Amino acid sequence: MYPASFKQLQAIVHVARYQSVSRAAEAMHVTQPAVSLHLKQLEEAAGVPLTRRLGRNIQMTAAGELLVGYAERILGLWEEAGDEIAALRGVTSGTLRIGAVMTAEHLLPPMLVRFTTGRPHVRIKLQVGSRVEVIGMLSRDEIDLAIMGTPPREFPTSASRFARHPMAFFVAPNHPLMRKKAPSLADIAAANLLVRERGSGTRAAIERLYEDAGVALAIGSEVASNGAIKQMAAAGLGVAFLSEHACTLEVRNRLLGVLQVPGVRVQGEWHVLHKEARAIPTVAASFHEFMVEHGQRVISDELENLV
Repeated sequence: MYPASFKQLQAIVHVARYQSVSRAAEAMHVTQPAVSLHLKQLEEAAGVPLTRRLGRNIQMTAAGELLVGYAERILGLWEEAGDEIAALRGVTSGTLRIGAVMTAEHLLPPMLVRFTTGRPHVRIKLQVGSRVEVIGMLSRDEIDLAIMGTPPREFPTSASRFARHPMAFFVAPNHPLMRKKAPSLADIAAANLLVRERGSGTRAAIERLYEDAGVALAIGSEVASNGAIKQMAAAGLGVAFLSEHACTLEVRNRLLGVLQVPGVRVQGEWHVLHKEARAIPTVAASFHEFMVEHGQRVISDELENLV
């Protein structure tokens, strides 16, 4: 294949994204014939069809999908190069590509606000998902940094602790267990315990808690969403085991109450991490440093403001 231009690579990436030449042309601020010409030139260079018509939409062939993947990486590297050149001039710029597990999505907005204040050239691409999804994004280099409790074991990472992560049991304010002076782990297990799916950090924490206490763990309901668990608990449908950081607003507005279980204190740690084998962009390295230095203070300030 002869060298392709950036315009040609941008054309196939946009057509793959929008499944339309006209919408790709609109996004690129060029004419439709220009996009069609770029695709034709790429197909001539590849020697195989890159797209196919499916009704009104355009889909990528297997060769097209392969080329789109490389085009995205090439364009991303070129953008990263520009950001690194800007960093040499003392300007922190570029796209901060960060992924966070669902429990951490409440932590990041205030962090990102403080980090980007005074850094107007920083763009943010935040993706939130399950632990498995975030690890997958990191492994495929779709994100540069990940925020989670326990670092993955699937591949080597460079992880730094930036804050404490307290977890607790939550129920509706009128739940019978709120009137019990010293609810036990057995009482909670018998009251329809609402927990996250296997593989999540909070699920691992509660399994470890019950195992260490020598108490049988009875899962009442397994739910793949913190929001759904909070709503179920607030409606009186059971006891939620969640991060305290994820429930601050509900507790403040008296939608949920915290169960005080004698002798039980569950506290993990938040980590910011990246792949050990991959050098991260300057903007990601700057945010990593910011999290380690200021993360706990930012979280503490936010929690104090909710009291």
